[in-house]
Amino acid sequence: MPPMLPSQRHLFDIPRDIAYLNAAAWSPLPLAVQEAGRNGAGRKGRPWEIDPGHQARQFDRARAAAAALIGAAAEDVALISSVGYGVATAGKVFAPPAGSRVLVLEDDHSSPVLEWMVRAPIQGFAVDTVKRPSDGDWTAAVEEAIARPGAPVSLASISNVHWSDGGALDMDRISAALKARGAALLIDATHGAGMMDVDVRRIDPDFLIFPTYKWVLGPYGRAFLYVAKRRQDGVPLEQTAHGRRGVAAERAPYFADLAYVDGARRYDMGERDHFIGLEMAAVGMEIMAALGQPSIQERCAMLTARLEDGLAAAGAILPRRELRAPHILCVAFPGGMPAGFVERLASRGAHAAPRLGRLRISPHVYNDEEDVDRFVAAFRAELRAAA
Repeated sequence: MPPMLPSQRHLFDIPRDIAYLNAAAWSPLPLAVQEAGRNGAGRKGRPWEIDPGHQARQFDRARAAAAALIGAAAEDVALISSVGYGVATAGKVFAPPAGSRVLVLEDDHSSPVLEWMVRAPIQGFAVDTVKRPSDGDWTAAVEEAIARPGAPVSLASISNVHWSDGGALDMDRISAALKARGAALLIDATHGAGMMDVDVRRIDPDFLIFPTYKWVLGPYGRAFLYVAKRRQDGVPLEQTAHGRRGVAAERAPYFADLAYVDGARRYDMGERDHFIGLEMAAVGMEIMAALGQPSIQERCAMLTARLEDGLAAAGAILPRRELRAPHILCVAFPGGMPAGFVERLASRGAHAAPRLGRLRISPHVYNDEEDVDRFVAAFRAELRAAA
């Protein structure tokens, strides 16, 4: 059995006295990604020196890097700006029938939810919110909602990891249950791509979306939309020249062929020619692919297990390990989180995020056992001080 992936702290600019366990909010940029950003800014500073073929190569590189993290073909991935953009695109491509239900998760992130809430009264379908399960088993709760008698389910628009409690959803089971009823699946894989096994060839969602600024070590403003081939004949959210077969500024006639291009490229955002962020995103995703999803998951699972041991002894309320994501640990407090707790942890160099009354702790490849022990010590000290 190969040895566990060691900490990759050397790839980042993180002081030794900082225990940054907050990748689920935003990750630090690796040094190589920072350098890619500087190079991109330099290109924009001297645009007359840009190779005419650079843009196409940059699009291809980023598309391929994103596809590699989710088991997709590059031609099935669109270059977009955010998860919300991707969900809005899906909303334009797929119209839930009137009288049907669209499933969302209670307190899920706004991105996979709000689009359907706006469309529901206009299009005549209902948004059916799957309530937070008391036992923490989101997968079973979604399966029960799919099987519920009454209006048929047309779509589940859900995250594969609940952002506020770290609950992991078994997308293989959920996809199978939806397909048995002819329903579609949209996955917000913000907390899954690169960190968990979200192979679209096996799960077969209709849409899967993820940004780069959290787990895949990239910048804000870059995201990727996987679109199943059965959904690639829709109308894009934006009408762009690059989404058409023959609209080119360098030749006449300008509007030579208005047919859409094949594949998911028709759904690429406008102003995709981003000299800075797109290359940063590609470099970050390539680092993730080189480390390998199974190795990354194994390392993060080790760190969260170590956190569990230390925090349980301090009195934290922990979720069942088999129901949470391996890289996220959300803890609750017997009497609620003390006021100012997160800020006081940060003053000790221990960084995590408050989410709906829980403390969300999210290590990544730059963390090590010393970080975990430093975090646990700060947690214990602040809990004692609050008591």
